[in-house]
Amino acid sequence: MNEPQPVWDRPEPASRPAPVPLSRERIVAAAIELADADGLAAVSLRKVAAVLGAGPMRLYGYIDTKEDLFDLMVDAVYGEVRLPEPTSDWRSDLREIAHETWRCALQHEWFGELLGGRPHLGPNALRYLEVAFGAFGDRDVDTIMVAFGALNSYVIGALRTALAELSAERATGMTEDEWRRTRGPYLARMVETGQYPALAKIMAETTYPDPATIFDAGLEILLDGIAARLA
Repeated sequence: MNEPQPVWDRPEPASRPAPVPLSRERIVAAAIELADADGLAAVSLRKVAAVLGAGPMRLYGYIDTKEDLFDLMVDAVYGEVRLPEPTSDWRSDLREIAHETWRCALQHEWFGELLGGRPHLGPNALRYLEVAFGAFGDRDVDTIMVAFGALNSYVIGALRTALAELSAERATGMTEDEWRRTRGPYLARMVETGQYPALAKIMAETTYPDPATIFDAGLEILLDGIAARLA
């Protein structure tokens, strides 16, 4: 049985006169507009067609499935990541890649939901991987894979935590500080039992930094660990 072709390998239909001209680029842009406004659940070929003012069946000439559409959307966001020019400083390059991924994911909150599974293989995603792997230079391949995997897992985990908080703020109407204050009396009672000394120390001394500060600090800890392994 023939394996299905990736969407990037399938040619678009030939251009023809139509009241509403279509292209994969226009379809993807409309889908991203829907997802940015209302999340991935708002994206369907029917809704995308409505945004474009075209019949839904016309879209199937360009995209076979919603999964194809998601692949193209993800690759479009990878194309927004400002990749660093390669330098001899792997740490600086990886830091910039991580910060750029964070920036783009906060602009397109749905993007984080589609990260973490099998690798994305669109042309922009491949350029992203090329620059990230290339930053390590001529080192042991298995070590590079483990180091990049750790970095990737950290970035995705931090993003999902930050995005979950944004979602909770919208759902509850409370900021994290406001929510924390509502739970303060309960936590104080639990700490007073003496069963949670480590938690009591954290509660008494933490400054509750913002998500971006936490992300940067955690990233430096991770890069320290990678540096130790590479050394």
